[in-house]
This record gives sequence, structure tokens and C-alpha cells, in this order.
Amino acid sequence: MPKIALMFPGQGSQTVGMGRDLYEKYPKAKEIIDLAGDDIKDVIFNGSEEKLKLTKYAQPAIFTVSMAVFEVFKSNYDFSKSEFVAAGHSLGEYCALCAAEFFSFKDGLEMVKARGKFIQEASCQNPGIMAAILGMQKEQVLDICSKVSSYGVCEAVNFNSPGQIVIAGTSNAVNKAIDLANESGAIKTVVLNVSGPFHSSFMESASNKMEQELKKYNFNNPSFGVYTNCDAQLTKDICQIKEKLVAQIKSPVKWDEIMQNMILLGFEKFLELGPGRVLSGLLRRIDKTKKSLNIEDSISLQKALEELNK
Repeated sequence: MPKIALMFPGQGSQTVGMGRDLYEKYPKAKEIIDLAGDDIKDVIFNGSEEKLKLTKYAQPAIFTVSMAVFEVFKSNYDFSKSEFVAAGHSLGEYCALCAAEFFSFKDGLEMVKARGKFIQEASCQNPGIMAAILGMQKEQVLDICSKVSSYGVCEAVNFNSPGQIVIAGTSNAVNKAIDLANESGAIKTVVLNVSGPFHSSFMESASNKMEQELKKYNFNNPSFGVYTNCDAQLTKDICQIKEKLVAQIKSPVKWDEIMQNMILLGFEKFLELGPGRVLSGLLRRIDKTKKSLNIEDSISLQKALEELNK
């Protein structure tokens, strides 16, 4: 039985017009995107790039399109033929959990809207920036974060792949860390175009609010396991999932470790569902021997189905 790992992208992968092709050609995609409501649909198809970048719009928009992509894939592929696990990067974790049927699309959308609102509020209360450091090892980046602590908060928050780590914190501390990284031989440093210091300790208030928010929803036993961001572990337990979604907001994303754990379990085929190919690119950095497919429109859908049905 083929072992397929599903991957769902996070914030930053959004583009105006994403999902339109599937919306126009597949009833399942139209059903999901219409279910999200006219406001979200308008932002997805007609909104400005600037508006779509805002956390409160980007998160429900990406969740909606990714789930539309998943439902189209599910309706065109015999799920009984394969073994599945899933993971999502940051926001994408909600897509992975929804795909595994931990909760309904409607409930997932409400959770994601609340999450985006709480994160935006926390970012306004604690302004900060994020930056990617390329070409340095985990220990080197952690050492740099420690060295700049006198300038303010600076934490490693995304371990994306070997040699690609994202830091977050106050502008002063992160900019000082960028200088030190450049002096210490980083291949490249890039300040990210995001609206706050996500996954850092500055997100404590958002995490606390999410804990209360999650009490409103019922969770179901999943159809397959999901690797969770905060600990890179395969999880099926409902109580644990709620706790991990709370921790996830203020904890580093252990994406590199998640991918390694999937590979250790024998997963050979990786499928990215949603806008862009960011996660496929990260997989190439993690293990060049593993093939990644993606689905974001009708052309990539047909290509993925042909590959998976070989």
C-alpha cells in the first residue's frame, strides 16, 4: 500500500486568484469556497495583495483554498488504496487536522479566523519582525539569539530545513542578530514580509485566548494521524491535539524534524495541497531523494493523480 504524506502550506503562500481554476472546474472546490462566505471569497479572488497579506485575511483564505484543493483531490483519488499521514506548516496544521477529520471545515474556519485575530492583536501589543537565516546550523543560530538578548527578545521560531531557520523578536534584537549572522558566514539573511513576531514568546496572549476559543468546539477521532508543529510527533489523541494547538502559537515550528520523522516511518510520496510550492522546496533541502508533488490547480491535479496512480 503506497504511503502518502500530505503537506499543507502556511501564511506567506497566498496569492490573489488562488483556487479560481479549481473553483470554476470542480463542484467540490466551489462548494468549499462558497461555504467560506462572500467576504473571504472576494478577498481570495479580487482582493489586493496588500489586503491578502494581513493575518486576519490570509489565514482563513489559505485554509479555505487548501481545503478546497484537498476535497477535490479526495474526490478524484481512491483513499482506500493508500496509507496517509499529514502535517501543515503553522496555519497549515489546521488544514492537516481538518483533512484528517478532527473537526469540520465550518468549525476549522471559525478557529482559523479567531487564531488570525488573536495573533494580529498580539502583534499590535508586541511589535516585532521575523527574518530567515540561510546557511547556518541550528546551534549557531541559537547562539546568536543568545548573544543579542541584551537588545531585546530574539528567538529561533521556524526550523524549516537544514540551513534555513527563521528568527523572531523585537526589531532591534533581530536586526542585530542579522548583522552577527552575516559576519559569521550566513549565506543570506532576509527580513520577512509578515505583520508580527509569530511563534515567539510574544504570542503568549494569543495562545491564552486560543485555549479559551478551542473549548467551544467538538473534536472527532481522526481518519489518520497528524504530525504537530510544536513537538514533531504523530498525534491522534483529541485531548493532546487541543493542547498542542494552544502551544503551537507560541512555540517554534519543527518542520525539518516532522519531515525527517515521516521519512523514518517509510513515507516516500509527498503531496503539497494548497497555494504555492514552498513545502516542496523545503523537502528538497531536507532529502533530495524524496519526490514531492503539489496540487493547486487543475493541471497540477492531473499530474499528481497520474504520478500517484502509477
